[in-house]
Amino acid sequence: MWWGQLVRFAWLEARSCVFAAGVFAGLAIAWLVPLPIADYDFLLLWCVGLTLGFWALGLETWREVLVICGFHLLGLTLEVFKVAQGSWSYPGDGVLRVGGVPLFSGFMYAAVGSYICQAWRNFDLRVSHYPPVATTAVAVAIYANFFTHHYLPDVRLLLAVAMVAVLWRCRVHFTVGPERHRMPLSVSFLLIGLFLWLAENAATFLDAWKYPGQVDVWEAVHTSKVGSWALLVSMSFVLVATVKSREGVLYAGRRDAPPVTRE
Repeated sequence: MWWGQLVRFAWLEARSCVFAAGVFAGLAIAWLVPLPIADYDFLLLWCVGLTLGFWALGLETWREVLVICGFHLLGLTLEVFKVAQGSWSYPGDGVLRVGGVPLFSGFMYAAVGSYICQAWRNFDLRVSHYPPVATTAVAVAIYANFFTHHYLPDVRLLLAVAMVAVLWRCRVHFTVGPERHRMPLSVSFLLIGLFLWLAENAATFLDAWKYPGQVDVWEAVHTSKVGSWALLVSMSFVLVATVKSREGVLYAGRRDAPPVTRE
């Protein structure tokens, strides 16, 4: 029955979001409980503990932890630049900062990488017709545009079109219960971007950071951020796909990947 598949899908998604849920648990603690240290410093220790705990429990391999740390650094670099440009700010207290940005902030991006790693196992993900070189080139250009659009024309729309064109034939294959499904990889980026936008609304409500329009009174994050997150997800996917390629579990039809039955 379709509702049974929907429940299974929701359960697998929830399991895949366990790191993100842990990060939000830390945000809730910092928001609700008086702490002996600054909130942002607590969140850094909390997120480091989560990462080490996931590795110790075997929830993530050392390769996946390295990918997550890599995305943390990419995210932190972007945060330092954006805060300097006034795109958003971190109003809370914390000593452990770089350029006014608390070090924990990179873990918000790391949670995206963790989600993809967890989903790869939980859904037995594989891809078909995935062009790694072209996808990586567009993803790097997308990341660069987040910096350059402050000085040069913003070409994110053109880059989004380029990513769709590069991935036109690419499908992501996944298992839910007894059935195997597939969908366009570019569509999955958009869906993840939508959920990240919802998560961003929750995070800003908990004062993790604030956009200029949220300084006095909280308001919903503009829906244009859905597209921004969808574009940024491509970089995270490229990093995870590189690891999965080395592990031999990237492409559909290899090893024990079951056949596709539905789309």
